[in-house]
Amino acid sequence: MADLRFRDEFAAGAEQAALDELLGASGKRRDLLLPALHAVHHAVGWISRGALAEIARRLEVAPADVYGVASFYGLFSLAPRPSRVVHVCTDLACRIAASDRLTEVLGPPGRPEGASTWVESSCLGVCERAPATLVAQYGESHAEAVMAPATASEVTAALAEGFSGPPPEPPVTAAVPQAGDAALVLLRRVGVVDPASLDDYRTQGGYEALRRAVRMGPAAVIREVSDSGLVGRGGAAFPTGRKWAAVAGQPVRPHELVCNADESEPGTFKDRVLMEGDPYAVVEAMTIAGYATGAEHGYLYLRGEYPRALGALRTAIDTARERGFLGPDVMGLGFAFDVEIRRGAGAYICGEETAIFNSIEGYRGEPRNKPPFPVEAGLFGRPTLVNNVETLVNVLPILTGGAAAFAAVGTERSKGPKLFCLSGPVARPGVYEVPFGVTLRALLELAGGVADGRMLQAVLLGGAAGAFVGPDGLDVPLTFEGATAAGVTLGSGVVMVLDNTVDLAPFLVRIAAFFREESCGQCVPCRVGTVRQEEALLRLTDGRPLGGVEDELALLADIGQVMRDASICGLGQTAAGAIASAIQAFAPFREADGA
Repeated sequence: MADLRFRDEFAAGAEQAALDELLGASGKRRDLLLPALHAVHHAVGWISRGALAEIARRLEVAPADVYGVASFYGLFSLAPRPSRVVHVCTDLACRIAASDRLTEVLGPPGRPEGASTWVESSCLGVCERAPATLVAQYGESHAEAVMAPATASEVTAALAEGFSGPPPEPPVTAAVPQAGDAALVLLRRVGVVDPASLDDYRTQGGYEALRRAVRMGPAAVIREVSDSGLVGRGGAAFPTGRKWAAVAGQPVRPHELVCNADESEPGTFKDRVLMEGDPYAVVEAMTIAGYATGAEHGYLYLRGEYPRALGALRTAIDTARERGFLGPDVMGLGFAFDVEIRRGAGAYICGEETAIFNSIEGYRGEPRNKPPFPVEAGLFGRPTLVNNVETLVNVLPILTGGAAAFAAVGTERSKGPKLFCLSGPVARPGVYEVPFGVTLRALLELAGGVADGRMLQAVLLGGAAGAFVGPDGLDVPLTFEGATAAGVTLGSGVVMVLDNTVDLAPFLVRIAAFFREESCGQCVPCRVGTVRQEEALLRLTDGRPLGGVEDELALLADIGQVMRDASICGLGQTAAGAIASAIQAFAPFREADGA
């Protein structure tokens, strides 16, 4: 691919116009590569060789590099296809909700049906309304919208001529069963304020935290965050204050800030709800983090499958900038900070913090080796703070209510409120806010238990990278220390329920397929291991094990150990975790050999 050239290939008129609007007279700006690909893709629905050549010329990037980046992302097509594409989720939560019934009536994926086609998609982050689809209309009338829960007739209509667009999405409060509860902290404004209104946000306490932060000064803000005991909510649970202090203390300037809004873990949708229902809180929290750590610019890296969150955030950022809450002198308080959205394009691996850096910089979204760590040399080689949406939004109540009040909630090692994403056949799926320490059983009861009188088979905690627990494990306390003691993980807060109608063996195959599809391929243990893991599970599921079931199970254990020990990043290191836990707890394959 190093010799790839696009000789005698030229961008079409619509592609040229899209690039002119985005790039103008921009010169060598490799960091605009991903936005340029989005611009062309939105304009015509796919990216031609001529468009790749034009992007390479304008940004002064090698054609092979442009192709390598464009081919990395699942939402981009490099082959012609119709202007309307329906992405049908076939991932875990949607599989539980029988998304296969949708795909069975649609015919082969990718086959053009006039002006439309459909493709299979990994998780769309709308797990509380599974099965989910994303309808994308490209061209002059470019628009994207989620249609969920989707029926076969609705998807068929979306593929038909004369389709006028999916029905409006339900209000974001539909994903928050506790909406309106006065005891809520992180979710208290969702459904109470108009997400588009800065004035509404301010009447509900908006920007009080930022004013207090400036009165305190950067060092005191970091000390308050440290004293609160807040740790990252994305799964790693690293102390937030320590990370902020490490960035702030770096003498190299400028510093960078990245809000990781690429929550692509199957079953996770809490950050989406915060961004859709309370976008100014995200902007304010990023501004505080920038002020405290000396970053004057922040990137909000948003997963590409969130069109409503994108619209809400664009409105919030534009309005905040117009009203002086972002820019060269924030609120007249004497410091500069601004936010730029960078939209992903369908790559689970870009949820890894260093993969985000590569994606923003215009490279393939592959993780980097550490050290150096991001706090020393991250985005553009500069000291960089990376936090996810939920982590940042927790900073607001810490500053308005004080570190001591925040630390008083939860347990000694797990402090504050926590958001959990409940999906599957529960009576009231959605995002739940609870203090650390409640049991899994209590959380399921809060959601109304398993729906329709069916029996609970298992709960997947932490998503595809998590672990299963059975009905006898429901009393595990939902804390970091409680999860560790039980041999599971909280991860990003996924609580996915499987009832007794779910066939566990093919469900595990889907987990393996997910990791195989999402591996960036950079390191051999993950690139090869995820393929071999899926192959072994397929053989077991089909009843044709090599050398017997026990031999295949031993092979799976060996593959998992190698991926855990030798993979560069967390994707490979956790790719076997849920599968291994299910095999240990439920023995889904042992009966196949007649033992």
